Amino acid sequence: MGMRTGAHIVWDWNGTLFHDNDAIIGATNAAFGELGLEPITIEQYRSLYCVPVPKFYERLLGRLPTDAEWEVMDETFHRYYTEHRVGCGLTPGVTELLAGWGAGGRSQSILSMYGHDDLLPLVRGFGIDAYFIRVDGRTGPSGGSKAEHMVRHLGALAGVDPARTVVIGDAADDAVAALHVGARAVLYTGGSHSRASLEGVGVPVVDTLEEAVAEAERLAS
Repeated sequence: MGMRTGAHIVWDWNGTLFHDNDAIIGATNAAFGELGLEPITIEQYRSLYCVPVPKFYERLLGRLPTDAEWEVMDETFHRYYTEHRVGCGLTPGVTELLAGWGAGGRSQSILSMYGHDDLLPLVRGFGIDAYFIRVDGRTGPSGGSKAEHMVRHLGALAGVDPARTVVIGDAADDAVAALHVGARAVLYTGGSHSRASLEGVGVPVVDTLEEAVAEAERLAS
């Protein structure tokens, strides 16, 4: 099968298409509470967050969590998040952006580090699944980088050229994963990272998804 005629976007889910900041910070603080840590603010979270996630916890603990601590915190985080994600919605304007990008032979997909079996019904529930040629969530342990997942994701997209692919996400790791496969990246300030931490990555940083799509079109032209 030959290359598609248009550019391709790989979208991140949490903090990008799905505006779940409140659920994320609540789940993080619930996990911290298991170790007796004080809760943090969204501003602190966005300035300190990194992957792999145990390194994020190290920044607050002053040490890496033990395996037992990580297991408890990870389970607490996901339990809280699952209970509270129902109050979250798509980032405003997402449906229109997805529809617009899909015109003219351009394609798009989702790659998320959210669990695959939880991600699929969530995307379907918002009625946007038809916009994507593939939706992949994380398989295997949580807390790691997206880079190798990106290799498998793009490898499964027949006809998509990495050189005309742009990853749009809210975390520095999205850009790392893009560069790992020879794609471009645009980072969005509305999710898990502060603008200052994103600007250190060396890729375009934008404040809205509308700007992200416009930048993706420029990069993939």
